[in-house]
Amino acid sequence: MTDQPNGPSQLEPVLVVIPTYNERDNLGPIIERLHAVLPTTHVLVVDDGSPDGTGDLADAMAAADERVNVLHRTEKAGLGAAYVAGFGWALERDYAVIVEMDADGSHAPEDLPRLLDALKDADLVLGSRWVTGGKVVNWPVRREILSRGANLYSRLALGAKIHDITGGFRAYRRVVLEKLKLHNVASAGYCFQIDLAWRTVEAGFTVVEVPITFVDRVRGESKMSGNIVREALLRVTKWGLRRRGNQLKGLVRGKKA
Repeated sequence: MTDQPNGPSQLEPVLVVIPTYNERDNLGPIIERLHAVLPTTHVLVVDDGSPDGTGDLADAMAAADERVNVLHRTEKAGLGAAYVAGFGWALERDYAVIVEMDADGSHAPEDLPRLLDALKDADLVLGSRWVTGGKVVNWPVRREILSRGANLYSRLALGAKIHDITGGFRAYRRVVLEKLKLHNVASAGYCFQIDLAWRTVEAGFTVVEVPITFVDRVRGESKMSGNIVREALLRVTKWGLRRRGNQLKGLVRGKKA
């Protein structure tokens, strides 16, 4: 575990990175809710050239509120690339904590203070749907089965003792993102969440899970697709096989020693 300050108040300033693509109807309400519970928290909207005007709305919000910032990207290049760009922006400034949060309302800003509080004993805090106290609301059964199955498979393949490694509501200490090699993260979709959490574990950082209530979006369309699921399956399988291969090599070297 890294050296830790005594309490969340010493971890400020906090930046919440919110990637957007066609989230015009959702962006204003989610930032308003965030600032209602954490008035001093800054926001970075990373917009991938939304044709519905999300980027323009974000610019207007930034012009009216110094706590809101905008990073424009010219094309929809995937969730992972948007977060990596946002993390890079944060690391160029003095933020002590960088948070991932969706724009669609599925991640309740009201839960964020508990995630930040948990950072006093951790380097990465995951908002978890699948630990005791966590739950999902308005999800079809097939989505729940898919999510639980993906998390179980990832846990078995990677050996990471995390119940919700695919979740996208999380808070990182700055030191974690500084140490991880973000420039070689190739995961584009939701596999990015698995990738970063596993890299964090492999780097020796402490990861904890805090129960959250995940509410399915009520406006707009989900970005989940078959290609995203396939990417995650292929990459996790590859990482798992590599991990197993490294374990076998270690056993062979141990026997020869």
